[in-house]
Amino acid sequence: MTLKTGHVALNVTDLSRSTAFYRTVFAFDVLAERADGDRRFALLGRDGVLVVALWEQSAGSFAADLPGLHHLSFEVADIDAVRRAETILRGLDVEFAYDGIVPHGEGASSGGVFFADPDGIRLEIYAPTGADVAPAPTPGAPTCGFF
Repeated sequence: MTLKTGHVALNVTDLSRSTAFYRTVFAFDVLAERADGDRRFALLGRDGVLVVALWEQSAGSFAADLPGLHHLSFEVADIDAVRRAETILRGLDVEFAYDGIVPHGEGASSGGVFFADPDGIRLEIYAPTGADVAPAPTPGAPTCGFF
């Protein structure tokens, strides 16, 4: 059996806020949406391909200390794309796990930025190379595992 990730579905507390955030940060298109009534959702993607589904059916914030989603990671082509994303994120006043771009671990060239969406869901935007200009923030463990 050959597998590839299809899409990720996230529960959010405010559909319009989350849709705007994911569209701004990731340049997603709205593929389908229901923004009124009691079954509110948005299907977001690029080039007609679904990447993230948002479902407004939650209250409170994401509990990172309970079993479930650890973080959602997006790979970009190069470290310049990570820098552009970081600039957008700083303009949105997001909560960063680390200050700026960091490598995935000691001696790793891959890495990126680690941050939270409006509901506290942990996210990562990384490049395969180019992040080795900063020290790894979690010695002895993967950066994306403990933030």
